[in-house]
Amino acid sequence: MTDKSVIGNIETRVRQLIEEHRRLKRACAELTVQRDALLDEKRTFEARIRELDAQVARMQLVEGLAGGSRDRDKARARVNRLMREVDKCIALLERPEERPEDTSATTPEKSSSAVDSPAFVSPEPDAETPEHEER
Repeated sequence: MTDKSVIGNIETRVRQLIEEHRRLKRACAELTVQRDALLDEKRTFEARIRELDAQVARMQLVEGLAGGSRDRDKARARVNRLMREVDKCIALLERPEERPEDTSATTPEKSSSAVDSPAFVSPEPDAETPEHEER
């Protein structure tokens, strides 16, 4: 009889463990759904924060450029930084591309392409005109 009671106790404990496992599995699934929803909400809020930060930066720039603002020097520095960045980009675009066929001296003729056309040749800047006034 002792063997039967031990087996009965083990069977009862196994059923309890199986039920506990099922309950925990359901709870885990619910928490996973909640986590995913919260991550989506977090991404939405982060995107909104980036938009608002950009809007604040634009408003500060406009306020600074309008004059009479304590942030005028900041705005001027930002405009100058942006102009330098644009100038660097233009310089990179105007730089001749390095192509493997251009480096070989075996063929005297170059292939005709849009880059070689006169439309892409940058004009020589005037010595009197500052670089940012050309555009």
